[in-house]
Amino acid sequence: MGSHVKGLRCRACGLDTDPIAAHVCTACFGPLEVVYDYDGMAAEVTREQIAAGPRSVWRYAPLLPELPGADPTARVDLQAGLTPLQPAPRLAAALGLRELWLKNDTTNPTWSFKDRVVTVALTVARQLGFDTAACVSTGNLAGSVAAHAASAGMDAVLLVPADLERAKIATSAVYEPTLIAVEGSYDDCNRLGAEAAGERGWAFVNVNVRPYYAEGSKTLGYEIAEQLGWRMPRHVVAPMASGSMLVKIDKALQELVTTGLVADEPWTVSGAQAAGCAPISTAFAAGSDEVEPVKADTIAKSLAIGTPADGPYAIDAVRRTGGWMQACTDEEIVSAMRLLARTEGIFGETAAGVTVACLQRAVAAGEMDPDEPTVAIISGQGLKTLDALTDTMGPSTTIRPSIVALEDALEDLFD
Repeated sequence: MGSHVKGLRCRACGLDTDPIAAHVCTACFGPLEVVYDYDGMAAEVTREQIAAGPRSVWRYAPLLPELPGADPTARVDLQAGLTPLQPAPRLAAALGLRELWLKNDTTNPTWSFKDRVVTVALTVARQLGFDTAACVSTGNLAGSVAAHAASAGMDAVLLVPADLERAKIATSAVYEPTLIAVEGSYDDCNRLGAEAAGERGWAFVNVNVRPYYAEGSKTLGYEIAEQLGWRMPRHVVAPMASGSMLVKIDKALQELVTTGLVADEPWTVSGAQAAGCAPISTAFAAGSDEVEPVKADTIAKSLAIGTPADGPYAIDAVRRTGGWMQACTDEEIVSAMRLLARTEGIFGETAAGVTVACLQRAVAAGEMDPDEPTVAIISGQGLKTLDALTDTMGPSTTIRPSIVALEDALEDLFD
């Protein structure tokens, strides 16, 4: 089956261009997005073909932005995707929901959903002739780019804030990329990355290759529908940094209807942010389309993007589908991480805590129907964000190595 990519289109003025390494429109500087031949997709793609494909995001290859004439055996592929969609009855009961499912992306190759976007971005980057992968990252993306580049024999250059969690530094550095810590916020790194992308012949996955990179998040929507028996999820709740994940999940659900893979039924998307970096949810609450930049101050560093590129599009998707947006405190994030772990046995990172805490807030505020089947995105592994827990978590008690001491301790703890 061939590529269905038609090119890139400006999301602001609608100008079309060829599928090149570019992320902004030459006419109005608006953001570019991949466009497809949906008639061709609908005529060729079937559920049976997808089910017979790889057990990874590449089972959806005809719906992804591989370039025309690309060699499918040359993909940069660590088998990301097809992660569990698991029922969460104990967490649902704690939150006051009837039916809750968790899309558990902690099981991806580098333990976060970023593997979905990176396998697509670097596959297209190779097709465009790049041999060096680069990124600006709050941590998860850096590790994924480093791992995928290593597997493909590509060089990797990573720009990260100097105050990043130590675990995320280590889980990126282990692949031996060029890892550059920048004294400043993610937004400072991002400005530097935009300049470097213009000066260097590198594939910056979230700059000049961003239109293709962002499409990888669509696979969350595809998988959820497939794992529900090719049914539309009624409600999906996603964490928001740039807002791109939420926007692309919504796009994936639209594409499934357009191509006839799923029946046209209503769905809702809702967004979760940390209160210390909540420019999208703040604009949504104010009824505005203008997302004002903020200075991030939250333990949820993977969501700490003060100038979210996809913020207005996330607001549009949530309003159009009838969803909500919430923001939660750092204390609520830690509490929600612990709640997720003790009810469902999943250790999610701070971004997962944001999703659960905001879902809890929305239920308490009456912003959603508690009988509505809901899917929550658990986007990354908690071992990467231990810094958020180490000051508050520890042993229940410490004893001498004797049975008497053990019995005394248990009596104190449980009586």
